[in-house]
Amino acid sequence: MSRRCAVPGEQLDVAGRTVELSKADKVLYPGDGYTKRDVVDYYRSVARLMVAHMRGKPLTLRRFPDGIGEEGFFQKEASDHFPDWIRVVPVPQRGAEGSVHHVVVEEEAALVYLANQGCLEFHIGLSTVDDLDRPVLAVVDLDPPGSTGIAELRSITEDMCERFRSAGLEPAVQATGGKGFHVVAPLAGGSGFDEVRARVRDLADRAAREDHRLTTEQRKEKRGERVFLDTNRNAYGQTMIAPYSLRARAGAPAATPLDLDEIGRATPQRYGLANMARRMAQKDDPWRALDRV
Repeated sequence: MSRRCAVPGEQLDVAGRTVELSKADKVLYPGDGYTKRDVVDYYRSVARLMVAHMRGKPLTLRRFPDGIGEEGFFQKEASDHFPDWIRVVPVPQRGAEGSVHHVVVEEEAALVYLANQGCLEFHIGLSTVDDLDRPVLAVVDLDPPGSTGIAELRSITEDMCERFRSAGLEPAVQATGGKGFHVVAPLAGGSGFDEVRARVRDLADRAAREDHRLTTEQRKEKRGERVFLDTNRNAYGQTMIAPYSLRARAGAPAATPLDLDEIGRATPQRYGLANMARRMAQKDDPWRALDRV
């Protein structure tokens, strides 16, 4: 009986490390025809900026080995076959024994390696592995119903930025690549998750009381046609989509940091695999100083 041998993949040189690109022609976005090579090339193109925002933060991976036409999965525990040069850090679980061993991307090669593993979405923790109990980011996720027009969503996003400023927080905005926007603020890391979450929730509750377009109602059926201000990400072990991460959605949109003066013409899925390189050639990273608190 003959033995079928695995077809060797292409060897990529990524900042001095060799990363294999396997099954490069596998289509991961069937509606658009984007292949694994397209995805890996995208992550190589954004790696310098993206790694700067990921460095030091535990990751949750969302992998689609057979493309977005098939069911993917979230992965927190690092796989045993990941190379030993990829950093893996134990993160203690709250309310349970033991730790989860999360990947921490510290270099471009790790990002490219994970993209080759079919990871389309990268979700970052809001604290660093050096101090898991104290977040360095606060975030409100603006989650609109389908009836909310883009002009209204922009208006709400700008209003939330003003509310952040009034609360002593310096706002930054990200188009999520999904339905809405994130309003984010850097933190000095001096407060625990419980304190930060309460502060952000108070801000969101006040906004919902003062603006009939908004709600903090957790139950979806009670939100009506209001934009949900989701503050649940401000908790130990929770995540947000990483800047420049692709999304597992038709068109391969990406989470995109924005300058505040771009909000008036922004849409949640304006940039992605097809046009991010052109955007990056025309402007600096709007979040380039976000982690320098």
